[in-house]
Amino acid sequence: MVEPWRDLPALRGGFLAVLAATLFGVSTPLVQRAGAGVGPFITAALLYAGAALLSGVLRQPAKREAKVRRGDLPRLLAMAAFGAVIGPVALAWGLQNTSATSASLILALEALFTALLARWLYHESMDRRVWTAMLLLMAGGMILIIDRGAAGKGQLLGVAAVLLATAAWGIDNTLSRGLAERNPAQVVLLKSCIGAPVALLLALVWGESVPSLGQILGLLAIGATGYGLSLRMYLLAQRAFGAARTGSVFAFAPFIGAALAIGLGERSLSWGMGAGALLMLLGVVVHLFERHEHDHVHEPLQHEHAHRHGDGHHDHVHDPMPEVEHSHLHQHEPGRHSHPHVPDVHHTHRH
Repeated sequence: MVEPWRDLPALRGGFLAVLAATLFGVSTPLVQRAGAGVGPFITAALLYAGAALLSGVLRQPAKREAKVRRGDLPRLLAMAAFGAVIGPVALAWGLQNTSATSASLILALEALFTALLARWLYHESMDRRVWTAMLLLMAGGMILIIDRGAAGKGQLLGVAAVLLATAAWGIDNTLSRGLAERNPAQVVLLKSCIGAPVALLLALVWGESVPSLGQILGLLAIGATGYGLSLRMYLLAQRAFGAARTGSVFAFAPFIGAALAIGLGERSLSWGMGAGALLMLLGVVVHLFERHEHDHVHEPLQHEHAHRHGDGHHDHVHDPMPEVEHSHLHQHEPGRHSHPHVPDVHHTHRH
């Protein structure tokens, strides 16, 4: 059966990225409420402890996904440092010093950091459409920062902390591109199991107080869905879509979070925030129906990752031929053809 997104591969990655964005987006205002008065280090530790718990439950059978290898440890350590410690700690502190609406919207700049780093490190193609999207995101972010600066120094410091979180998660997103072929549940589990204890240790050193049982359970639940399940969907999107485009579509998360914050009764939305949000939203929409097609060469490649047959790239033989997604070490022969594609694991050619 021909999959409906075959001619528009961006739609598959976009769909997964939107799912990830929805889960993460609603978590931002919820973290502000559940974590009211809770130290930022303990908040980060509980969020990623929840992510670890869910990831342990969702682990796939060994034959369905490629396992994380020992050589992946340095990358996982870096991902944990930026994504499970610096990012959530900065966001938690920022949420205590600015509104959930403005914090949610400024998180859209995570896409800008991710796209630029993906271009620099992985040479992912960025045509006029992508650059237009990035410029719209940057313009919207600048308007938001100026608007919050006008609202007072405290608001500006809160936004600056959230901006630090976006930069940290941008680095985390780009690093995770190198693990897109691995079992996503295992990646999230290991990252969380590294980051949560480190954040907890820093909370003890900092002398943060123990939150109530209700706050602990609330932050664990938010971490399980908004960080664990969301990151799982994000990694699957990167596998199909590339790091830059996944980061850009993931920028829907801030608008979902801002809408929820307003729905929960927050009334901090200003004309400046509205204008910045509109520019950012336009930048995200630009990516959704991208079509990139040209004649390209596939070099010989041997690797292991979850895949199906009949996609134009996996034509090796099994006896019997599996009908479901599976993982094993396999060889790609050299070839040349033209079809719509995105910078996934099979399309890393330069432009």
